[in-house]
Amino acid sequence: MTTVQTEKIHVVVVDDNKDTLSNLKKLLSLEKDIEIVATASSGEEAVNLAVQYRPDVMLMDINMPGMDGIAASEAIHARVPGVEIVIMSVQAEADYLKRAMLAGAREFLVKPFSSDDLASALRKVYKRSLTRPSAAAPAPSPVATPAAAPARSAVVKPPPVAEPEPAAVSAPSVPAAPPASGKAGKVLAIFSANGGVGRSTIAVNLAIALRQDPRTKVALVDGSLRFGDVGVLLNLSSDRTIADVASSDGSVDTEILVDFMSSHSSGIKVLLAPPRPELADLVNGKIMRLILATLRNHFDYIVVDTFSSLDEITLTILDAADQILLLTTSEIPSIKNTRLFFEVAEELKYASEKTLLVLNKADPKSGVSPKDIQLSIKRPVYAVIDRDDRATTQAVQSGQPFVMTQKTSPASLSVFKLVSLLVPSQAEPRKPETPAHRIGFRR
Repeated sequence: MTTVQTEKIHVVVVDDNKDTLSNLKKLLSLEKDIEIVATASSGEEAVNLAVQYRPDVMLMDINMPGMDGIAASEAIHARVPGVEIVIMSVQAEADYLKRAMLAGAREFLVKPFSSDDLASALRKVYKRSLTRPSAAAPAPSPVATPAAAPARSAVVKPPPVAEPEPAAVSAPSVPAAPPASGKAGKVLAIFSANGGVGRSTIAVNLAIALRQDPRTKVALVDGSLRFGDVGVLLNLSSDRTIADVASSDGSVDTEILVDFMSSHSSGIKVLLAPPRPELADLVNGKIMRLILATLRNHFDYIVVDTFSSLDEITLTILDAADQILLLTTSEIPSIKNTRLFFEVAEELKYASEKTLLVLNKADPKSGVSPKDIQLSIKRPVYAVIDRDDRATTQAVQSGQPFVMTQKTSPASLSVFKLVSLLVPSQAEPRKPETPAHRIGFRR
């Protein structure tokens, strides 16, 4: 078997089935970097062993008589927060997975699993634990710690940070200036009242375009938690997502938040959506507020992709945003729903200059012009993104945003123009001499 590190991972295995327990011991005995320090056959025994040995990982079955794996995980998480937990179950239902994660488990294995899957899960949660800040371990319980037991310092999460006061927003006629050094970064929420408007595509390309100045620090957050596409559009995959910094008690591990973000070749940092829809339930409005507040202290701009439904998460993002880029298309349903959102924004007491209307996939052949949309919605169109099927299709298929690989395409020039409106200090790339492109529209 392949060894991934020289330091051994100390594991306590918990399962009420003696045969399963024996098989797990045999499988893990083949891994040179993993050592079983103790075994248990009940949840109560598992909690005592966690306090006594303070292992790196608890490998625990979910269904046990008396205290089950969920209750044991909650008790271990409360008493020994530095111990990582991997839950096993013969049932793959989403409810089991959700309950396990809310109880503090970091991985969920469905029986039967291979030895490679088992070892990989243990190594993954152990590796994650190494990125977490260590603190003095809490006082041990009355159970004496054997001399041979491996020492381990527990992780104590810092108290939730207070969200800073939102920075003043700029009116549409006066583009927002970049934040000065030391000031809170600006949150730009990309929202549309309809699906299929191109929200994620614009969010991804806008974030990269904002990074034209290498001194500008840009974060991209996939706030469409259940079905986020940011990772696909960037050809970016990671086992670290927004769900990993969320805790069942509603706190955020702020010390590791930036480290848990994925790095893209463009220079932006990305906080990906959970890999499975049910894990979105681990993130609530309070957690999202804390995440955005923390990112303000580390980045100049935080671009947040959202979902078209006005649920708790989306409303939290919109409330926290300095600017909302409201995307619409020239299609009648999209225009109608965009008008309705402006009515909602008034009910939410958003300042009129907070929401900037952006016409995406603009096509002169549609018969609906930006002026027509302005007359219908009675709001100014802040910017226009030209329809560019070729560039957008190639970008999606390759996982390479068009502002990186097709900088002179109509779509790219439109996004660069949008950046120049939002951030006047960032020079727009030189346009090709022919043909001229319609790249923006403002009254």
